[in-house]
Amino acid sequence: MNTLYLFFHRHQYQLLRISIGVLFIWFGLLKFFPGASPAERLATDTIQILTFHLIPASINFKILATMELLLGLLLVFSKEYKLTFWLLVFHMLATFTPLFILSNVTFKQVPFKLSLEGQYIVKNLVILCCAFILLIAHRAEMVKKRVE
Repeated sequence: MNTLYLFFHRHQYQLLRISIGVLFIWFGLLKFFPGASPAERLATDTIQILTFHLIPASINFKILATMELLLGLLLVFSKEYKLTFWLLVFHMLATFTPLFILSNVTFKQVPFKLSLEGQYIVKNLVILCCAFILLIAHRAEMVKKRVE
């Protein structure tokens, strides 16, 4: 048990970063297969509204899929966290827009009774908080390296 504790203690931030990255890779890959992503309709409608219907939905959705996949790969494989952090924050903030522009889809009853789609969005608060924890850990590591 002590060995397991030491492993998680020693690698906690890497494990957090990799697990979030795997989520993004998974969700991004799903979006390349029509009908495979449970968020397809919600994401497509949101992007269409945000882009004023200027770009075809199929292209917007592929851009989203590519962005999520790349973000996941950055989280898993990149040592540069600052850029990845800001991309993640931008993406997470964008995921909250349906709560405001598609509230008829994201709520069963405003403001507290979320639909399944709304719950899917609100869980992103956990990912957003983890991103800030990772940024703080990254900055602490940079400071520690400067001191040494």
